[in-house]
Amino acid sequence: MSLTPFAPSRPLSIGVELELQLLGCNDYNLVSSAPDMLRRIAKFPHPGEVKPEMTRSMIEINTSVQHEYSALVRELRALRDVVSDAGRFLNVAVSGGGTHPFQHWSEQKIYDAPRFNYLSELYGYLAKQFTIFGQHVHVGCTGPDEALHLMHMLSRYIPHFIALSASSPFVQGHDTGFASARLNSVFSFPLSGRAPFLLRWSDFEQFFGKMTGTGVVESMKDFYWDIRPKPEFGTIEIRVCDTPLTIEVAAAIACYIQAMARYIMVELCIAPEEDDYLVYTFNRFQACRFGLDGIFIDPRTHERRSIRDDIAGMLGRIAGHAAELGSTEAMERIREMLVAGNGAHWLRQAYAREHNLGDVMQLQADLWMGS
Repeated sequence: MSLTPFAPSRPLSIGVELELQLLGCNDYNLVSSAPDMLRRIAKFPHPGEVKPEMTRSMIEINTSVQHEYSALVRELRALRDVVSDAGRFLNVAVSGGGTHPFQHWSEQKIYDAPRFNYLSELYGYLAKQFTIFGQHVHVGCTGPDEALHLMHMLSRYIPHFIALSASSPFVQGHDTGFASARLNSVFSFPLSGRAPFLLRWSDFEQFFGKMTGTGVVESMKDFYWDIRPKPEFGTIEIRVCDTPLTIEVAAAIACYIQAMARYIMVELCIAPEEDDYLVYTFNRFQACRFGLDGIFIDPRTHERRSIRDDIAGMLGRIAGHAAELGSTEAMERIREMLVAGNGAHWLRQAYAREHNLGDVMQLQADLWMGS
């Protein structure tokens, strides 16, 4: 099978995908209501798309192509409102967050669609354990070589994206000690982690041909990399983020990535090196485990600092680029998060007050639905 041709897109355009939790309003456990929700939502006009996901206790919202923070927030709010209204009609709450804190994977039901059934057959129980919730951010690129360049340059900052979005500290009724426990489930899948270090699209096409020749993969969807090219969209897709607790934070993180991409393409005139990945796994683990307080090692200078401090430094470097993109407000929201903490911090504070994870989920749903 040949690789889909890379469709050039407007540079630095962005799109956001958010996987959302569906909760029963009696106990705030996950509920298999995706078919009913999607039927209800289809009756009303809305921007973007609302789609099924792996199991019937989750749905996904996708924005259209956007270019700046204010328009992105407006569309996400419109999608949130139509999804929330459908949930209220069906007595279903909708929530962000990277994991549900007390659901059991064995109780989940695979959504009846060909690809999800295929994945269930292939991966067995891992498919149901993939009832986790992430944010994906697409960034437009003018051509495939530019996409590979940007993919590898942004990989250095994967810990930023994990730490800012981290909102999955609880699993199976326990505090895992991780800020983002969700990504531990992703690690279980083959072809997860980092993409191979290829800088020319012709080399990437050869790699893809070899992989499809083995029968291991059929399409780009079979690569669960942290960042992957999306040739049919003309984008790269950043896949490491937990679904944040609010759509405003989701939009701010997307625009942070967008501004960083502009900084890389316009100002940072250096080429990626394979040695940039020497500390990749360490930095990634630190972000998952400790969030903003994790240690970040610069792959080129070997300097150590906190992820929080590295983000603060980046905010200073990209301020002008953010202004050009109309996302200064988004950068202020990121700066506020460095002080107030991420979603994992909010969830732990809520649990310390409530002492009940069901009550925490009710608060979490109220927060996402704007109640």
